[in-house]
Amino acid sequence: MKVNEIIGLIPEKLFDDLSAETKVDKQVKQLTGETMFKLILFSMLGSNRLSLRVMERFLASAQFKYFNQRKQRARRGKKKKHPYGSKYNSIRDRICTMDASYFEKLFEELFKIYNKELKEEVALSKVDSTYIALAAKLFTAGMEYGGDKSKRFVKYSIVLKGSLPCKAKVFTDQPHISECMAMTEVINETNVLANDMVVFDRGLQSRTSFDRFTLENKLFVTRGNMNIRYKVSDKRVLTDKPEKSSVTITSDEIGTLINQYQKYTTYQYRIIKGTIDESGEEICFVTNLLDEEAYTVAMLYRERWEIEIFFKFIKQHLNASHLVSMDENGIKVMLYMTMILATLLIVYKKTNKMKGFKAPKLAFEIELANEMTKAIVIICGGDPSKAPHLWK
Repeated sequence: MKVNEIIGLIPEKLFDDLSAETKVDKQVKQLTGETMFKLILFSMLGSNRLSLRVMERFLASAQFKYFNQRKQRARRGKKKKHPYGSKYNSIRDRICTMDASYFEKLFEELFKIYNKELKEEVALSKVDSTYIALAAKLFTAGMEYGGDKSKRFVKYSIVLKGSLPCKAKVFTDQPHISECMAMTEVINETNVLANDMVVFDRGLQSRTSFDRFTLENKLFVTRGNMNIRYKVSDKRVLTDKPEKSSVTITSDEIGTLINQYQKYTTYQYRIIKGTIDESGEEICFVTNLLDEEAYTVAMLYRERWEIEIFFKFIKQHLNASHLVSMDENGIKVMLYMTMILATLLIVYKKTNKMKGFKAPKLAFEIELANEMTKAIVIICGGDPSKAPHLWK
């Protein structure tokens, strides 16, 4: 798919609908929600280290002016005053004060569109968290982590369904340093996980959470501790090991788990133990999949590694470790915009069968820039088709 085709899947009416729903544009004439979305997206693509000053410069560029105007003009039928004289302070204040739920809802709506486009409606989901470190003197509201008093941390907890992020939350308060609390919250709030399967690491071990997931038909696979306590009700016969498996299963049992208060879980779970062939390390899986093959459960857990690759992608190529705003609302805005850009790039990469992340991102940027340049040439009375070699 070409860039214009991917962006063209976004309904023109979506911005107006979300603006009305969240009231993000109330008493705002220039830096509207749609304009800010396009400015941040355009600036993230065009800069390796985004800042408010960078966004101010991009706001005045001819390419951004066209990028921002083309659909708005067509949709509203008349030219609207545009904010190309807006300064650094205006952009900063807008990011810090505009309703972040506008970007959250936009991100979640775009996920639905592109999840369907990639035919990943029933794909496996992976959940995990990553941390962004900031100097304590610059960001006092963050959480302490690892005993380093000189830094504060922001936690991003993300659900990756198939190839695309479908849910993201920002945590800065100390209680959410607990992965059990953070991941339980983000899983509970992710509606697309109902009747689907989710994989997460052993940071989440709450027996109450396991029971709630099972009650809500959220199937899961996670790691458990080797000394996990449970009451066995059934032992399953071990099946033959597949050739490609990197784990050797040594036991497969079903039972009720025991929590720290010596209480049993309401539901029964599978406790599968084995050994990692390469290292000899023992490993334990816990799941509410009672009928699936044990080696299939191990394979499902192995796919959790995809979210680690996703975190590496957004930090290295989308500069997610660099915070444009130290305000919590601004941090949320930028996280959701990072998720939107990541979605567009992953769709571009997959539909064009490209490898890696650096080359697809660069190709996406160049193709978008070429399309806007051709449009500007046409506006000025030129004919881009006379130089087709320039657009290849």
